[in-house]
Amino acid sequence: MTAETNWDQTYDVVVLGFGGAGATAARFAADAGAQVLLVDSAPEGHEGGNTRYAGQVVGAGTDFDQLKAYYKAMTAPMHLDEDMIDTYVDGMVKMPDYFRKYLGVEPLSIAKDWDHSKVDLHGILHEFPDFPGVNAYDLLVVHERQFDSALWKKLRKEVLDRSDKITVWYSSPAKHLVQDSQTGAVLGAQIEHDHVLLNIKARGGVIMATGGFENNPAMIQDYLKASRLAPIGSLYNKGDGIKLGEEVGADMWHMANYESLGMLHGLTFAGPAGTRGRLILSWPKAADGSTFTVGDDGSRYFNEAEANKHGHIYYHGTWQVPIANDHPHLIFDQAQWDAIHADKLPVDNFDDITIKAATLEDLAKLINAKPDVLVKARQDFDHFVEAGRDYAFDRPVATMRAFDDGPYYAVPLRQTVLNTQGGPRRNSRAEVLKPDGQAIKNLYSAGELGGINANQYQGGNNLAECLIWGKIAGENAAHGLTPTAATKTAAHTDANSGASEKQSDQQTDATSGASEHDSSKSETTDYHVGPNQYIGVSDAGMGNEIVVRVTYAAGKLENVEVLKQSESADVD
Repeated sequence: MTAETNWDQTYDVVVLGFGGAGATAARFAADAGAQVLLVDSAPEGHEGGNTRYAGQVVGAGTDFDQLKAYYKAMTAPMHLDEDMIDTYVDGMVKMPDYFRKYLGVEPLSIAKDWDHSKVDLHGILHEFPDFPGVNAYDLLVVHERQFDSALWKKLRKEVLDRSDKITVWYSSPAKHLVQDSQTGAVLGAQIEHDHVLLNIKARGGVIMATGGFENNPAMIQDYLKASRLAPIGSLYNKGDGIKLGEEVGADMWHMANYESLGMLHGLTFAGPAGTRGRLILSWPKAADGSTFTVGDDGSRYFNEAEANKHGHIYYHGTWQVPIANDHPHLIFDQAQWDAIHADKLPVDNFDDITIKAATLEDLAKLINAKPDVLVKARQDFDHFVEAGRDYAFDRPVATMRAFDDGPYYAVPLRQTVLNTQGGPRRNSRAEVLKPDGQAIKNLYSAGELGGINANQYQGGNNLAECLIWGKIAGENAAHGLTPTAATKTAAHTDANSGASEKQSDQQTDATSGASEHDSSKSETTDYHVGPNQYIGVSDAGMGNEIVVRVTYAAGKLENVEVLKQSESADVD
């Protein structure tokens, strides 16, 4: 902040990031009477952060003391402030009431209500069954499905239903925080909106909910000791909150912690940089038969048949995500190739990405491994089969078959990253802290940015954190304010006016070809229809609204055209 700084607009609370944490923070700030600006770097239809892509399960609990013991066991040997742990655990124990009161749904308990005979979720319900207090942990969902954005869509709706209190800007990344040069208090943020850099004043505070750094290659290398990871969540989490926090002197924590997900120890098939990795939760053929996984030099480095816990596998008394290799590969022989092709392939381009060679020495050269190391890995593998025990990693020998005489195959793999945990350190009031433990005035955070989880990780923890600290951050940022109407630039006022006029037009016009069977709540007048054509609208997918034009005549479906959609192409 300088004497020349001019404010373009003023709000009570500014929230950076429209994912689960940001949506929650904005909603509760608005309910406390604040006028809120909620911004996201993603274009409309791609907001939601990692919450949109998550399994939609939220951590909960039945007993405070037992759940606290379970959480502390997962964190061990790390130590956290007791007040932070108590706030987290208390929020999870109260999560069923949170669902009822704030989401308007009766929570479905994975422990009590889920039909495990259809989809067995015991493995993610209690990921560390030997830890004390594990039976007090539960997972909640809003209905009996997963990976469908159902929770995210409820959180998003709570924001959109408060359009009189919450202004949403898409494709509007935060560039800097604006800080008082004398007191260090955060006064607002610089946000690039419609290609204009605006100074936005926040009377009550700024809430950072920008997610992690899964898509920032430099941070991946600096903090996670990996050349590259394959993100399986949002492509817009680029570590913005870490940069913003550094600028204002925030302390950082948990920078080396991240979670993975998928087959083997959280691997997927390698793809181009900058794209989402394909989430493959299970592929039995990867660890059953004449197949093993090798690291960069061609050597095995883990038990392929071991079930992972969000990428963590057992390592001398704890569970850790293995150090990511730069170019790991799945190695198999002709018999395994035949077995793989007897079933549905795990990805459509499996044959295209598979590398083939007559000998292991030749295969090693093609995958940039050491020929003698790969040959020895195969020799050891075959020996373990003959001996009846895998003396290297204790993979069950029943899952192993000696290799044949070739040809041999390799498929390139990549370590996935579900989410990172590192970022500005926060306290139980969601205030961002300086290295001396003091709060940076008017700056708050929530969600994955500076997450509480360290060391071992239980599924559902981060979504619970979004809801718990999102509420705390929103209410604290709005606390004590005398609410004020937001001031807007002329351009923004015109944009809002245009949206209102458009909405009014949609409500008054009728679509000539609209079907009486169209149950959508959205209006359809923006889309042209001809004879025997009908418009259908739904938000049942993961990417907000989808609009289709259907041509139907004489009892025959002639054509279906997708007119609007923002789904992720790699999600079935």
